[in-house]
Order: sequence, then structure tokens, then C-alpha cells
Amino acid sequence: MNDRIEKRIEISAPISRVWLALTDSRQFGEWFLVRINGPFSAGQPIGGQITHPGYEHVRLEIVIGMINPETYFSFTWHPYAVDPKVDYSTEEPTLVEFRLEPVAVGTLLTVTESGFEKVPAARRAEAFLRNDGGWAQQMKNIEAYVHKTI
Repeated sequence: MNDRIEKRIEISAPISRVWLALTDSRQFGEWFLVRINGPFSAGQPIGGQITHPGYEHVRLEIVIGMINPETYFSFTWHPYAVDPKVDYSTEEPTLVEFRLEPVAVGTLLTVTESGFEKVPAARRAEAFLRNDGGWAQQMKNIEAYVHKTI
């Protein structure tokens, strides 16, 4: 098993538009399917309620990392932390990084999630598999959201 997920998508929209979809917490919540409780701020934890059908019982908890305007945005979280009876706070989080680059059609968005080797062995393979599929879907979600709101 790999310890890193990487997905790329070219979105025919300006970097400034994709950036807002990523870093404005309300817009992020629309395509990511979560109601975020406030704005994103570097170094700060933030949470929200998942709205994706079947996962409404799950609360998203992330810690915002770096925010470098229109180029880089990151956060840490506990991957596939969906069992409300489990305290995931004792686990090492993974790092999610978004990079934006200009391309001929508009914006190349790359998302990388790394650190799966730190996830407890008992749930590592499932967390990797679920997040790999999840990021593939989320790339489609952000593209559709950006195109709908241009």
C-alpha cells in the first residue's frame, strides 16, 4: 500500500475562482458536502457537520495549515474518521495539500494526502481506500461547483 494519495484535475476557470472555492469555508462546504462552522484561518481547528448522504452522523474536524494565496492551502485531519464511538484524537493526522497552477485551460488543481503510514494498522488500508475514492469524487465535485458558479 502506498502512503500518499494524489489527484489532479484541470479546471477551465481562473485560479482566483478555484482558490475561492477551496478557501472560502462556505464554498468549500458546498462542494465538499459539509456545513463548516466558521472561516478558515491558518493554524486554527475548525469543524462542521457532514451533509453527504449516509454520513450525516459524522462531524468533520480539521486543523488549517498554511494558506498561501492562490497557490497552496493545507489542513490536517484524521482520515475516514466515521465511527462516532471512536476517539480519533489520539491518532496522528494525515496532511491534505491543495496546489494551484496556471495551465492553458485555466487551473491545474492537485490534491495530495500523505501520512497514511501513521494511521493505525487496523484501519490504515480502509482509510486509504476510502480516501482515494473520496478524493477522486471531490475533484469532480469542485470542478462542477466552480463551473456552476462562474
